[in-house]
Amino acid sequence: MASHIPLALSLLSTVASHYPGLNSVQKPLPNPPAAVVPPPGLPVPSTSSAPVTIPIAPSSHPPGGTPGTAALSTSASNLCDICHVRPKHFDGTKTHPYCSKSCASKAMTHGTSMHTSGNSSTSSGSCDLCHNRPKYFDGIRTHPFCSKACAKNSNAPQRKPSVATIGINATCQAPGCQKPPHTNPNGTFGDYCSMAHKALGATICIMCRQAPMQTNSHFCNKSCSDDAEKKGPMILEVPSGHVTFTSVADQFKVSWRHSGKVCPPVRRVYKILAPQTSLHGYNAYRAAVEARGQFISQGRSPGNENRRWHGTRRECNLGDGGHTQFCSSTTCSLCCIVRTSFDLSLFGKKTGWGRFGKGIYTSSTSSKSNDYSHNDCTSPLKAMLLNKVVVGKGCKMTQDNVSLTEPPAGYDSVLAEKGGRLNYDELVVYTNDAIRPSFLVMYEP
Repeated sequence: MASHIPLALSLLSTVASHYPGLNSVQKPLPNPPAAVVPPPGLPVPSTSSAPVTIPIAPSSHPPGGTPGTAALSTSASNLCDICHVRPKHFDGTKTHPYCSKSCASKAMTHGTSMHTSGNSSTSSGSCDLCHNRPKYFDGIRTHPFCSKACAKNSNAPQRKPSVATIGINATCQAPGCQKPPHTNPNGTFGDYCSMAHKALGATICIMCRQAPMQTNSHFCNKSCSDDAEKKGPMILEVPSGHVTFTSVADQFKVSWRHSGKVCPPVRRVYKILAPQTSLHGYNAYRAAVEARGQFISQGRSPGNENRRWHGTRRECNLGDGGHTQFCSSTTCSLCCIVRTSFDLSLFGKKTGWGRFGKGIYTSSTSSKSNDYSHNDCTSPLKAMLLNKVVVGKGCKMTQDNVSLTEPPAGYDSVLAEKGGRLNYDELVVYTNDAIRPSFLVMYEP
């Protein structure tokens, strides 16, 4: 038996010299199986390039090979797919396409990604978000992003485009501008591309939305003003970034005075546009009150005009989600008031009585008017009216007087002050022409 050992060693030396990759694929067996040693009389194999089959451990067979054997040839298929110098890495379970993490990283920059199956495929090797840096490879799998920062930013919430920007790509809301809007630090979109266009949007004409509105007007010119009067009665939604929206929403918040009740957010504001015939009576009454009281000379508005809140019942969804059409119900108080203003002939049909007589009641406290705002419909919002009221000279009262049908002599209205039996203020006028609804405010319950 000992005489055959030199022959076996000579055989192994010959195979190793012709197939240098063998040592990097498999370590020499400490006790070569008997099958490697040829029986007496077997000639030494020639040095041709024909493949040589030798036994190997079953668990170490290369991908696609037959368990128990390894086919070795000069094609060097076991070498790294990138450097073609070092053998592919075998982790005890599968053979990877590359020899090391270094070559795997190089493969990523060339658009090659390594999958857990051990096969390689050609796909984009750049980060799915920034498209600049290569995707991160952790040694086992390739991630879609280059870093934690890009992975985090890929999940940033996106702002829903507003009505003016609905489409595939959001654009600046300024009239005629097609530029993309400003992107906020958190990845959400603004409404405008620049501060200049934001300023324009805050003062835009609410009718044509093409030019800045004039001073002390909601419109850019007489043409838009006349057009609005012709189309009235109607409501026009005011953009959320508009100065008018801010003014109304701020008044709602500041005048919310009920302790223990958190002021809800204002979601929509509509400008109520009345026809000119409806405004004639109001303007004439205001002029008469001004002539008597001379309020302008005292630094006040004509007729001592003020904005006051009024809550009422709503049977329809006017004001919800852009609904601007009045319903046909004669008992929907909201639609009736917006369409034709307040009517003293309906006094008492809803509340049954008035602490200060037969009048039209409003308040400077939004949370008080909220107590009178009710939905007889299914809606996520409540409705409240902000009205312009000719206060004139108000008579301050703290005690009830249910018999009043007009203000006390020498006065134009009743100012019911907090105290006595009142927890919050009330303003009462006794003629239809002393008040007109100005804004419809939609807020969360």
